[in-house]
Formats: sequence, structure tokens, C-alpha cells
Amino acid sequence: MPVITIAGNDGISKNNKEKMVKEVTKIVADAYDLPESAITILIQGYSTEDIGVSGKLLSEK
Repeated sequence: MPVITIAGNDGISKNNKEKMVKEVTKIVADAYDLPESAITILIQGYSTEDIGVSGKLLSEK
């Protein structure tokens, strides 16, 4: 049973999360030749104060 973790900044809408989960589930299920019911996806959201890129917090950009 594959577990996929997707981490990114907060701000993605519920509708877009649903779309992403549906599409990623299908791709992973196809790759592993498993039923979609065997795929688990975890979405982790971080505020811009908790993400650093190029030595700066996203909240500073």
C-alpha cells in the first residue's frame, strides 16, 4: 500500500486538493498496478513563515 506525502505551502483550495488527490491516486495506482483503494495520500501544508527558499522565508518575498 503506497503512501504518498505531498508537502507545500498553505493556500491550495479544497477543490484543487480533491483534483490533485484524484489524479495522483490514479497515476500511482497505474504505476504499481494496484486498485486505487490501496493508495493513501497525505497533504501537508506549511505557512509561508515555515518555508525557506534561497536563504529567505517565503513570507519575506
